[in-house]
Amino acid sequence: MNAQERPSAVIVGVDGSPVARAALVWAVDAAARLGRRLRIVHGLGLPLVTGTFAGPASERFRSGDAAREAGHALLVESAEYARSTRSDLHVATVLAPEDAPEVLLDEAGHGDVIVVGSRGLGAVRAIVLGSVSLRTSSRAPCPVVVVPGAEPGPRRGRVVVGVDGSESSRRALRFALDHALATDAEVVVVNSWEVPLPEDPAALAAGAQLSHEEMFDRQSEEVVAGVLAEVIDDRNQAVEISAVRMQADPVDALLEAGGDADLIVVGSRGRGGVRGLVLGSTSQGVLARARVPVAVLPPHSEETD
Repeated sequence: MNAQERPSAVIVGVDGSPVARAALVWAVDAAARLGRRLRIVHGLGLPLVTGTFAGPASERFRSGDAAREAGHALLVESAEYARSTRSDLHVATVLAPEDAPEVLLDEAGHGDVIVVGSRGLGAVRAIVLGSVSLRTSSRAPCPVVVVPGAEPGPRRGRVVVGVDGSESSRRALRFALDHALATDAEVVVVNSWEVPLPEDPAALAAGAQLSHEEMFDRQSEEVVAGVLAEVIDDRNQAVEISAVRMQADPVDALLEAGGDADLIVVGSRGRGGVRGLVLGSTSQGVLARARVPVAVLPPHSEETD
């Protein structure tokens, strides 16, 4: 059964590391609260074609067998943890020869949620080479949640989401509201701006009666109101919503507002490639510095199959 034929699931990657364990803990709780199945996957990263100088065949086979046995044992242990924590949870496991990002992407479809652990995403070297979380969040067909190394603490009942009036931020807000409904949380909508320096003459002319700060504050208020008006509907209108608007860098604003949140949600405009990752964006900046789980909404995460 492929990703399009099965019920929606929370898909988590495990590799035996503490950060992957934290991702598993988060995924188990999320699957139970969202009423979804849990799929635990492990990618062996074994080469499909072995080169001439890769060593004797017997050694390669023994190495591959050992990796498969270890991967199987890891999946069994992870599934036992999930079932012991949430006895009513439907749990499936997947062991595949590809590396972790490819397995996660192969397993995921629209309507799923991918969960991975974070591995020091602030390092330029890791960004250039591509980590599991960055490679997956830029290509996934569904939301990707990146969980920091520490296992999640007590729930605070707060989901923080960044909005800027773009379609990517509307995707983020819709996901934040859905998650809040399922987890009985409030949603904090964050919008920020930075006053341009030197002053823009055109902006000054447009706001002759207002200071720069007042003008941007008014624009921010309009952005927040507009996005909420577009996204709020009969299904999610019961969610408690508040707004934080501030003059600050968007990454700083989200990290400040979401420092004690259960989840920070950001959109992604899909600016893929090494250049985009190295130069940074709001989503990658938040991923690099957040101490709480971060959900990234890739460009195609709301499509239907």
